[in-house]
Amino acid sequence: AANAWKVIEAGANAIVSGSGVFNQPDYAEAIKGIRSSSSKQAVLV
Repeated sequence: AANAWKVIEAGANAIVSGSGVFNQPDYAEAIKGIRSSSSKQAVLV
């Protein structure tokens, strides 16, 4: 999850995350953090 912004900036339009979300105590906050990590838009799958 910490490097999601790199792949979004490189042109990815979808991000698949498992442990980046499920190993966090608050799933919603983890998803929000990934989504807000870049100024560009990507879908979190």
